[in-house]
Amino acid sequence: AICNFVICNDSSLRSQPIIFNPDFFVEKLRHEKPEVFTELVVSNITRLIDLPGAELAQLMGEEDPKLPGANSTASGFFRSLMSLKRKEKGVVFGSPLTEEGIAQVSQLIEYLHKNLRAEGLFRVPGNSIRQQILKDALNSGTDIDLDSGEFHSNDVATLLKMFLGELPEPLLTHKHFHAHLKIADLTLFDEKGNKTSTPDKERQIEALQLLFLILPAPNRSLLKLLLDLLYQTAKKQDKNKMSAHNLALMFAPHILWPRNVTANDLQENITKLNNGVTFMIKHSQKLFKAPAYIRECARLHYLGSRAHTSKDDLDLLTSPSSKELQPLKSQKRSRLDTCHQEETQQRTEEALKELFRHVHNMPDSAKKKKLIRQFNKHPTALTPGSDVPTSPAPRRTRSRSFSGLIKRKVLGTPVVLERKSRDATPEPERVSKENVHLLQKCGSPAHMSQAKLKSLEGRKEESCRRMRAHLLSKDSSSL
Repeated sequence: AICNFVICNDSSLRSQPIIFNPDFFVEKLRHEKPEVFTELVVSNITRLIDLPGAELAQLMGEEDPKLPGANSTASGFFRSLMSLKRKEKGVVFGSPLTEEGIAQVSQLIEYLHKNLRAEGLFRVPGNSIRQQILKDALNSGTDIDLDSGEFHSNDVATLLKMFLGELPEPLLTHKHFHAHLKIADLTLFDEKGNKTSTPDKERQIEALQLLFLILPAPNRSLLKLLLDLLYQTAKKQDKNKMSAHNLALMFAPHILWPRNVTANDLQENITKLNNGVTFMIKHSQKLFKAPAYIRECARLHYLGSRAHTSKDDLDLLTSPSSKELQPLKSQKRSRLDTCHQEETQQRTEEALKELFRHVHNMPDSAKKKKLIRQFNKHPTALTPGSDVPTSPAPRRTRSRSFSGLIKRKVLGTPVVLERKSRDATPEPERVSKENVHLLQKCGSPAHMSQAKLKSLEGRKEESCRRMRAHLLSKDSSSL
């Protein structure tokens, strides 16, 4: 899990500051969609450094890395010798990097943080017997008390280098080797656009940040612990005599050099590699933060907005000219939204018209009548334009039974014995309940006098009385 949410009811802890991880969405994207995350990062790496097709395929893991000295006889003999040394693997030493191995080695790093003042730290070798005892204890998972005084800081420092040297591949992996060589060549340009010999530190930091993002999780975790230790060691160089460059000479073969190669194989690039590790130590506090545009891309990815795939897009968004254009953009967006709504409404109306034409051309049937009634029930939503021929809705046939007549007369509903044309005016005696309601709604003082209303009610009662008498006379005659 990337994070856990805990509900705290302790009022004393609510006042504590909330720790916000700015790389939350970056880690979430890396964890949930590694392919999308890798493509995003690599596309920005290729923007900074020039990687030919083969080297890019190696960085992506699509091809096996082609390392210097891989075909030489000496290199083959050295490789076989190292593989023999690694046959007897332990849980920690000589095995691929795992979280369990990192947990064991982190004890060494934690101890060294407390003993950074030892002169010649990481350069002066420790006692081989004590180192073997400590190595066996770490491999077996035994609890170790490094503060007991049994081990010296040089023993622990040498054992840490031994652990890194026995990993199957360097901490920065073989896939990233060529990319690190290209980072060392990143230099500034002069006003005329010519390349200078001055390193472009900002671009180098940005490229390392991106490369570290696509390292395997165990490698990245241990690298962060190691570079932080070396950074703190270099800060105490007045006591331990170990500068960042001296530490780079000690650790470059273990964390960056390809396995099973000699210094002769790297003679053309050995200075670049050592200077590259020196640069990592000096700027280690910046290298494990994702670039701002990667954070923004990851955040926008989960918010459902348009993702910006490079730093150039982010710079364009934050430029002053873009801020001035924001009102224009919003106006343009509103006009586009309005046009889009009008087009959608027009398409809907055309579809409704086509549907109504189809229904109108259907042969007379119960289904056609049902569909037409549905159109008439929703005139605002379903009725098409006036250009479509419409047929009058069929009137429902009313029951003409005696019981129906009595009910309608008692309730005040008029009896319609024959269909009237639309232009015919209803008789005054046949004023329906709906008409009376409409008259009352419109307001009797303004539209009709009280006397006229009373006359209508009287006529209505007289009509009902006559109908009752007529029905009773019919019943009596039938009896």
